[in-house]
Amino acid sequence: MTPLVEVTDLTVEFARSGDPVRAVDGLSFTLDEGRALALVGESGSGKSTVAGALLGLHRGTGAKVGGTVRVGGIDVGTAGPGELRRLRGGVAAMVFQDPLSALDPYYAVGDQIAEVYRVHAGGSRRAARARAVEVLGRVGIADAARRSRSRPHEFSGGMRQRALLAMALACEPRLLVADEPTTALDVTVQAQILDLLHELRRETGTALLLVTHDVGVAAESVDEVLVMRAGRQIERGPVDGVLGAPAESYTRRLLAAVPRLDGPVRAPEDRSRKGEPLLEALDLRKEFGRGGKAVTAVEGASLAVHAGETLGVVGESGSGKTTLGRMLVRLLDPTSGRLRYGGTEIGALPERELRHRRRELQMVFQDPVASLNPRRSVGESIADPLRVAGERDETRIRARVRELLDRVGLDPDRYEAYPHEFSGGQRQRVGIARALAAEPRLIVCDEPVSALDVTTQAQVTALLAELQAELGLGLVFIAHDLAVVRQVSDRVAVMRAGRIVEQGTVTEVYGAPRDPYTRQLLAAVPSLDPLRAAERRERRQELAVA
Repeated sequence: MTPLVEVTDLTVEFARSGDPVRAVDGLSFTLDEGRALALVGESGSGKSTVAGALLGLHRGTGAKVGGTVRVGGIDVGTAGPGELRRLRGGVAAMVFQDPLSALDPYYAVGDQIAEVYRVHAGGSRRAARARAVEVLGRVGIADAARRSRSRPHEFSGGMRQRALLAMALACEPRLLVADEPTTALDVTVQAQILDLLHELRRETGTALLLVTHDVGVAAESVDEVLVMRAGRQIERGPVDGVLGAPAESYTRRLLAAVPRLDGPVRAPEDRSRKGEPLLEALDLRKEFGRGGKAVTAVEGASLAVHAGETLGVVGESGSGKTTLGRMLVRLLDPTSGRLRYGGTEIGALPERELRHRRRELQMVFQDPVASLNPRRSVGESIADPLRVAGERDETRIRARVRELLDRVGLDPDRYEAYPHEFSGGQRQRVGIARALAAEPRLIVCDEPVSALDVTTQAQVTALLAELQAELGLGLVFIAHDLAVVRQVSDRVAVMRAGRIVEQGTVTEVYGAPRDPYTRQLLAAVPSLDPLRAAERRERRQELAVA
């Protein structure tokens, strides 16, 4: 039987200043009808470039594509406009990583799905609208007829990803190409999307090419794994073989970097309960809006952080984690409640001392692209806290910034470089350097590794641990990835709907969770064992029916 996908000696080069960059270098693989293959690797390994090549998305971009790509019998490289149109939607469909970018903000979600259906399948507007409602219901959007009239901003992140899946499935493609479909989703929504992909494949026989840097996601979703590095295949085989007994050292390193619920935790030193807390929150509450339209984001949150200790804060999107973190560093003022720093209530401090204390409470943001000014060099961004503190000597400022760049593992000579010249992990290091410039005693890290591949993630968490040990920092580590939080934290607070429902040591919360919500979160964390992943998927389905 002829494979659905045949890729032979694929090369993709992009023109950049200087020499061209070869993103994919001689890659070959096949994918049969109804099967699922994951492309796994670090950022920059060429995974998404391969996915784009399957649908001819590099045409007209200036990229130089070599080799042969055939999908459903169509030679993608030589196909004319009509054949490409038939390929995109009718034979293969793509689910992109960022649904906000892939969906038009001005049009209702149902109208966008209906338009895709009409382009590829024809038919009347009424039939297209009916098909849009049908597939939205199929991917688990409740009250699909009404919600089809909603615009993308009215959907949550998980619902937007479901809408993209509905759009891809509207024309009943034989191949679904999913490019990081669960990146930045919390664990319960991620589990729902992965379960949905599995169910759709089982019911429709659709083949799946999954692009992911999350090895656990691959274990949950596919039959085979192809590990990529620098545009080349490193290893390929059945998912249980590659993840259970990898043959290549690079694959072993990749797997070793994955945080696990059964992996090592921080050494149980007595750093977390010595003396007075560095920062203490008492019954914090935050409301947005007024009157009948007011929304309570955080309600009755109390916690404490000691010097040298890491408090992990976990919960789903919308649970109030980020709002709580911003109140802790006074980027947001609480509606009510008290915040003590060094034993003194912050609200009672004189303005001058308050400004000084605020310098000692810093934040590392989730998205370094958004938090760094693209028109200023990274050196100038790092220098900002020094200038705010009153430093005027440019020689001393430059020397301190160079020292900070070196301290976080970046080249000090890149002072004049701009954010777009750095990788995601490097930009996060810049954000850490900027926070350190103020000489803080406590740093709140808001999802600092959520969009990073596992090896870069491990590097950033190791850097934070090293800095903490050296400087005695208190850290609040906010994340939706429970395995990462377990690895880096001394104590953990679990949030749901604005409230802390459980908190305790890592051993207490992960080993013997008291709250049903905590148990639900832990059950949704992907397993690297495909057999265990299948058992957990069945268990989730049983709970959903019950």
